Amino acid sequence: MDIKERIRRSPPAADSSAAAIGHPRGRKARAAVLPLSVAALVACGVLLLLLAGGGSAARRGGQFPDADPIPTTRSGGAGGRGDLPHAGPSDGEHETMVSSKVQRDKLIGGLLAPGFDEQSCLSRYQSVLYRKESPHLLSTYLLERLREHEARQKKCGPHTQSYKKAIEQLKSGQGTTVGDCNYLVWVSYSGLGNRILTIASAFLYAILTNRVLLVDGDKGTADLFCEPFPETSWLLPSDFPIKQFRNFSIGSPESYGNMLKTEAIRSDGSFKGPIPAFLYLHLAHDYDDYDKLFFCEHSQQHIQGIPWLILRSDNYFVPSLFLIPAHQEEFLRLFPQKDAVFHHLGRYLFHPTNVVWGLITRYYDSYLAIADEKLGIQIRVFETQTGPFQHVLDQVLACTLKEKLLPEVNAQQSIVSTRNVKSKVVLVTSLNSGYYERIRNMYWEHPTTNGEIISFHQPSHEEHQDSDKKMHNMKAWAEIYLLSLSDVMVTSAWSTFGYVAQGLSGLKTWIMFKPENHTAPNPPCRQVMSMEPCFHAPPFYDCKSRRGTDTGKLVPHVRHCEDMSWGLKLVDTDQQ
Repeated sequence: MDIKERIRRSPPAADSSAAAIGHPRGRKARAAVLPLSVAALVACGVLLLLLAGGGSAARRGGQFPDADPIPTTRSGGAGGRGDLPHAGPSDGEHETMVSSKVQRDKLIGGLLAPGFDEQSCLSRYQSVLYRKESPHLLSTYLLERLREHEARQKKCGPHTQSYKKAIEQLKSGQGTTVGDCNYLVWVSYSGLGNRILTIASAFLYAILTNRVLLVDGDKGTADLFCEPFPETSWLLPSDFPIKQFRNFSIGSPESYGNMLKTEAIRSDGSFKGPIPAFLYLHLAHDYDDYDKLFFCEHSQQHIQGIPWLILRSDNYFVPSLFLIPAHQEEFLRLFPQKDAVFHHLGRYLFHPTNVVWGLITRYYDSYLAIADEKLGIQIRVFETQTGPFQHVLDQVLACTLKEKLLPEVNAQQSIVSTRNVKSKVVLVTSLNSGYYERIRNMYWEHPTTNGEIISFHQPSHEEHQDSDKKMHNMKAWAEIYLLSLSDVMVTSAWSTFGYVAQGLSGLKTWIMFKPENHTAPNPPCRQVMSMEPCFHAPPFYDCKSRRGTDTGKLVPHVRHCEDMSWGLKLVDTDQQ
């Protein structure tokens, strides 16, 4: 029985002597020792008790929280999780260390807070059983700020006295002196990958500015993600008084950009009229130059005094937050490894609900767990016509073969010896099943040149993206998560779906360039500089000089993306 099954069943630790008596080998041992001397009987009895104690400890190994350790270095088969070490019941000091080790693994090194009802969100503490230990270290300062933020969410969250007071102030229409509880409301917008990236961006901004994050429950947010904060909810209550907030757009008079444009906000940051109770921040792909001034330090000073901010975006705007001078020192303390921002925040925030976790674990255990190596291939095609397209298939094969992620096939022989060769499983995600079927058939009809055994699997093929359908989004989230459990990954240019999987995995994936004119690009792919997502629509403006500039050249750790020449992404220059 593997470790996952032990944790699910969580049997009570059996009495070691009873276990020995009940075991068939124990009965045979007793029969064999009858003619022996009393001393031999005693010696055998002691031996059996020791063996039973080890078995009892092994059975306890899958339990939380008083469990033997999940190894920090996982390798080999069964999904790369390895075997549990066993501790004898007399090793009290070792067992204390073991229990502490399991708790650290379960909480991802302190990233997650204890105290949640585990049954309400199984993925929160079970993810460690499926995911390899992250090599990307957490800063103690980030952990401190997360605990502070959790306390703020609890104090100021929905249905608290502080929240009710803030809502009454919001209803009055007048801005008041900023108190302990100030809010950032995230508006649900665009596809699932975009939504995940913008929630992470909004969360970081909330940490940097000491605001409570409330998320719009539209498009089934609660169906996809567990609550990330203990003893409170991050969901915006349905009776939120600004009823039209989902309809805000670039032309809304409540937007910060329009208030600058119409000079409702003066150049010194003061308001011509009364201070508003809220501001709308339009940071979507179609935002204009006035909206982009949000990323200037003087704008942040204007915004700081507003109790409620309502944010609409479809971008991962973290790189431009880093370029705000007032946040840079804090940013570096939070993330000394600069390309691990989404990796850490994503693992903290996004835990699949039990329904989605069921989709993930059933698929993983059925098709992926036993392989020695898992390769994820994410194919996103930005075409209006229906695929599959030959040039896309050519690109996928060119990338995986050139980078030796897949072996060549042998068209001359029907059988190649497969003794002592590792198995590889390939998880394909795409709206279209054609790519999966053609690659699978290629490796079915011909053996590999190195004898490697390869299996291919595609969980779904929805044909079209439909971000308003509940089950469509659940399957998409399950597939993102499954991809992120890969050992090696290939993703598609411009795809936020791929960015999320890449960031959660902590891998530097191979990214396939966007084809032009129905032709596979050459080279077909390259390994990314960092695991961070790309900000697709950054501002090109120097706030100090108040003129246009290349924001990808201002600091060494904010560079242009591999797949989008005008995009920005964070890189860790210490690792370059």
